[in-house]
Amino acid sequence: MRKLFVLASAALLILGVVGCNEKPSEYGYVVNDNQIVYNTPPRPADQQSMLGFACDPIEHVRVGVIGLGDRGKDVPKRFAYIEDATIVALCDIDTAKIARAQRSLVKRGAPRAIAEYTGEDGWMELCQREDIDLVYLAVPWQYHTKMAVYAMEHGKHVAIEVPAATSIQECWDLVNTSERTRKHCMMLENCCYDFYELTCLNMAQQGVFGEIVHVEGAYCHNLDPYWNKYHNDWRMEYNRAHAGDVYPTHGIGPVCQALDIHRGDKMDVLVSMQTNAFRGQAIADARYGEGAYEYANGDYTCTIIRTRKGKTILVEHAVTTPRPYNRMYQLCGTEGFANKYPNEGLALGSHSVEGIDSQNLDAEYYISPAQRDSVMRLYQHPITSEEGFVERAKKVGGHGGMDYIMDYRLIYCLHHGLPLDQDVYDAAEWSSLVELTEVSIKHGSMPVVMPDFTRGEWDKLDGLKLYLAE
Repeated sequence: MRKLFVLASAALLILGVVGCNEKPSEYGYVVNDNQIVYNTPPRPADQQSMLGFACDPIEHVRVGVIGLGDRGKDVPKRFAYIEDATIVALCDIDTAKIARAQRSLVKRGAPRAIAEYTGEDGWMELCQREDIDLVYLAVPWQYHTKMAVYAMEHGKHVAIEVPAATSIQECWDLVNTSERTRKHCMMLENCCYDFYELTCLNMAQQGVFGEIVHVEGAYCHNLDPYWNKYHNDWRMEYNRAHAGDVYPTHGIGPVCQALDIHRGDKMDVLVSMQTNAFRGQAIADARYGEGAYEYANGDYTCTIIRTRKGKTILVEHAVTTPRPYNRMYQLCGTEGFANKYPNEGLALGSHSVEGIDSQNLDAEYYISPAQRDSVMRLYQHPITSEEGFVERAKKVGGHGGMDYIMDYRLIYCLHHGLPLDQDVYDAAEWSSLVELTEVSIKHGSMPVVMPDFTRGEWDKLDGLKLYLAE
């Protein structure tokens, strides 16, 4: 019993928990009136907000890629089709993966990367190069923030795979470093660039759904075929050690964009709960030996968030149970409804929508597939409307083309000196759910007052804008 008490006390100290009437640590929290309240530290004098930030146009973006494993292996392929960027340097601890990346570039007519790095400190050497504008990180989660901070401190813009951070401390590290160095820090949330999500985002911004009041997102994906693909079993180790929604960004990212989070609204309060690890524990027992470890992550995690403007967000996570893939994307508005997974459909109220006879609308039912396709064509997002763009994206691929669109938009905005589609506050807000859901669950699903990474500036921008050059 004494051992359990000591362990529990240590865990609370690590998390930054203090008593009800005590001041929280810089990035920690207090429990006050049955709510968990995180501290929002003031912005240091040498930092400036990154809201709406745009760097000077970069004529040709020189890229260094760190991590060429399962997520990184296709990065060279996609960049070979982006005219305004060149991969200058490659880094991985496995030299065979570097060689594979070089072959991928050459096969598609792109120049070989002029520099290769490996070993434990190879990534640091890459970040120190003066001929790199952007560092692209596709490494295990625990290295994301460390590498991103180092790259920004060495004068590089950064793009980080998801999640960008795994703790509130790391979220603030990204925000503070980006604000101090005036360097972009974009999380590579590819689901924001799915054709369906982009079209629905445009519809939402055009008022088709009226006032959006509730949204849903999810990452429900049985990872049985994939556990062995992660170097040193890092993903299983993380799920074994942590409760909560450890991989929230695919679900939360696209719906936050539809709600204009930190661009007119903000996420205020979160509550999370999870099931027991019925199958997760069985998977751990089979991998490590029965009873070797207690599996912390529940088979299913459910999180609900209320925004400052009174909207609600439901986010789900499930990676151990056998089930069809479900990356739920749902928008519920006062005049319409959009849904993806398991059934893709639109339901519209009686207001006029071009191309559809309002007399035939009944919001209790989906519009017909033919009507849906017509509406989706009508509201195709402008960033994909260039002739031949959709076909090119699907040909290049990456989750149906959304990975290519994501990389293309990143380079497009850097090349034209435009604000990025996702900023450092998106990276912090969406990634913060990793710790916040765990803390809520460990406190009996207690509400968590979410940190404001914009430091009070969440309503300074008037809605999300995906910029196009004039």
